[in-house]
Amino acid sequence: MTAPRLASPADRPQPGLRERKKIRTREAIRTATYELIEEQGYDATTIEQIADRAEVSPSTVFRYFPTKEDIVLTDEYDSLLEEFRARPADEPWQDSLRHITRRAIGLGLGEEPGITRLRCRLIAEVPAVRSRLMESLSAAGPLLAEAIAARTGRDPESLEVRVFTMSLIGGLMEISPYWARTGFRDDPADLVDRALAVYDRGLGAENP
Repeated sequence: MTAPRLASPADRPQPGLRERKKIRTREAIRTATYELIEEQGYDATTIEQIADRAEVSPSTVFRYFPTKEDIVLTDEYDSLLEEFRARPADEPWQDSLRHITRRAIGLGLGEEPGITRLRCRLIAEVPAVRSRLMESLSAAGPLLAEAIAARTGRDPESLEVRVFTMSLIGGLMEISPYWARTGFRDDPADLVDRALAVYDRGLGAENP
């Protein structure tokens, strides 16, 4: 049994004028936020300053991003669970999980290098950003648990699935701040493999 073909970007409907304007507004808000944080730091940057730099109103900023933390956190993961479900049925589920986690890290670290590293530093250094990231990922926990349960034939509400899912989320959260704290020296894809290896064989006897 083969997985259904995922739509390529060329296959998907192109956004209309209204949607393109929304995308430009989001990009303007994010660009303004990154610039201000680089200039004066995260805590000193206000929504009013972001709105002024992006040439929108503060209410527009809040319409696109509920909190300041949401502006700097990537939110492009909507299709990943569907992609997990669409992996070949005969593929070991751990391999399917490795595929989508590498994709998730790729999305989170796939922007311009300066922006990517800024985001990772904020996750590592700003408690509010880290807390918001954990809140967002935790909200996705039940959906991930359902996908894992479907691939493993388990009850998504079982303690084992819930513990595995939430420990996985917590573990993957450590990749970006670890990358920042170690001077961005490693390949993020290798860090994903190292993180997932912990679930396969534990800590082991030696440091990596």
